[in-house]
Amino acid sequence: MSILKVRDLEKSYKKGFIPKSQKVLKGVNFTIEAGKITGFLGGNGAGKTTTMKCLLGLAFPDSGIIEYFGGKPLDSEVKKKIGFLPERPYFYDYLTGEEFLKFYGKVSQSVGNKELLYRIDDLLKRVDLEHARHKQLKDYSKGMLQKIGLAQALIHKPSFVILDEPMAGLDPDGRYYLSELINETAKNGTSIFLSSHLLNDVEKLCENLVILNDGKVAYEGTTRDLIKGMSTKVKIFYLVNGEVQSKECAKGSELQKEIDGLRAEGREILSITEKTFSLEKAFIDMAMKAAGKEVSH
Repeated sequence: MSILKVRDLEKSYKKGFIPKSQKVLKGVNFTIEAGKITGFLGGNGAGKTTTMKCLLGLAFPDSGIIEYFGGKPLDSEVKKKIGFLPERPYFYDYLTGEEFLKFYGKVSQSVGNKELLYRIDDLLKRVDLEHARHKQLKDYSKGMLQKIGLAQALIHKPSFVILDEPMAGLDPDGRYYLSELINETAKNGTSIFLSSHLLNDVEKLCENLVILNDGKVAYEGTTRDLIKGMSTKVKIFYLVNGEVQSKECAKGSELQKEIDGLRAEGREILSITEKTFSLEKAFIDMAMKAAGKEVSH
């Protein structure tokens, strides 16, 4: 069963002194699979924030269909199954970390008192904030607020979690704790939709990707397939008088020609490896191609 299906989503805003309609979403289509971490990428102005607002009922699309959990609309029962961490969350400064989680656990109406106390203890440990449970949020650092924000998104054991820039403002240690928690949450069956500009984190965490460009989906599929599809060159390693040498060439006919040439020279071919790409490189290449610019590898 899919957790979320988005079909033909369109949204326009009126902007300017003399308001003119500007289409932000131009027929967005994608599906989120159960139990997977899906990265949501796109440059500034691509439509990511507008899409997430529509998913959560914070903005109303002009047209299109949003279905949760096998065909349900976003009603009050569905909302109880969703967790959300916005990019700029609001925190009640004079609540302690423990009080903050207790407040949101009560609001969700999804967990009983005894289970809620267990969830608070467990999540504070997992985000490395047990030492700050009685400290007021006004005294938390930005990284600590990001951690308590993620704990809030998970406090009611949601089936689907939307995270907007969850790693923003975190040091490497904090990113490790949150990455571990996100991975563990997904392994326990919760689907996660994660938007981030930190592409190294996305590459490590996300099995699937949805990439927006100019209000449309430019890519939907696995992270592995995107990176592999960008790899157009290989390296051939071979022996010359007992020394390892290498040469780079394109896949396909050029590779076969190089192999035939080396064999004709009596060279021993040791290995052929694909040139590896990072998600960051693949994402930049995709953006450049969309803008009609030349891509160099």
